[in-house]
Amino acid sequence: MRILVSNDDGIYSPGIAALARAAQAFGDVRVVAPNVEQSSAGHAITSSRPVRIRRTRVFEDIDAYRVDGTPADCVALGAHLWDHVDLVLSGINLGTNLGNATWHSGTLAAAKQAVLLGIRGIALSAPVTDESADFSTLRPWIARALETVLERDQPMLVNVNFPHKPENLCWTAQAVDQYDGRIVADTDPMGRELYWFTVVPIEGPREGTDLWAVARNCVSLTPLRLDLTDHEALEATAEAGTEAVR
Repeated sequence: MRILVSNDDGIYSPGIAALARAAQAFGDVRVVAPNVEQSSAGHAITSSRPVRIRRTRVFEDIDAYRVDGTPADCVALGAHLWDHVDLVLSGINLGTNLGNATWHSGTLAAAKQAVLLGIRGIALSAPVTDESADFSTLRPWIARALETVLERDQPMLVNVNFPHKPENLCWTAQAVDQYDGRIVADTDPMGRELYWFTVVPIEGPREGTDLWAVARNCVSLTPLRLDLTDHEALEATAEAGTEAVR
């Protein structure tokens, strides 16, 4: 199996190193990742200029390349240059991607780009903020999460989040009941206004959601899809006699 590994933290992140090593147990691995951090880039693609890719020696036994583009760019380019990619893994992100954070996550965008190309995509994130962090304690849980997802052909897109101290794995729903973003006003040293986009913790997440699971030391496995259609609303319009525009 050919496994393409990418991320949004950049090619030198310890998270991508841990994931690439874990992926070697499942197939032939190649790393294609941004040359600089692209956190919260969402599913942006670079269309206004050419994108460059350069081979980078960060592993002794894994081919790795850095790209001056977004996570989605990396997956699209990596899949184009390496025929017949079977699986795309994205991460391990330094920080979780839970609930509404999935909308702007560059980590998840790389996995979504894979699905757009007809390739299975798995995004993995952990509550790690220190780039010098040791991922060795998560190693068995990374392998277990990948084994659990890959033992079946579906779903095509999965968002995996690790807690600080995993005790189990569980399939979950995305927590979208509340938005956790907030804008905080501030000033710079010259007294000029500026604003921070921040995240506030959500209390009491709904049972069975990713936020709920991680808070209970469970590795959250959330199956996702790219279809944003509100099918219930669509059916309701049909029942009301509204004809679809063709």
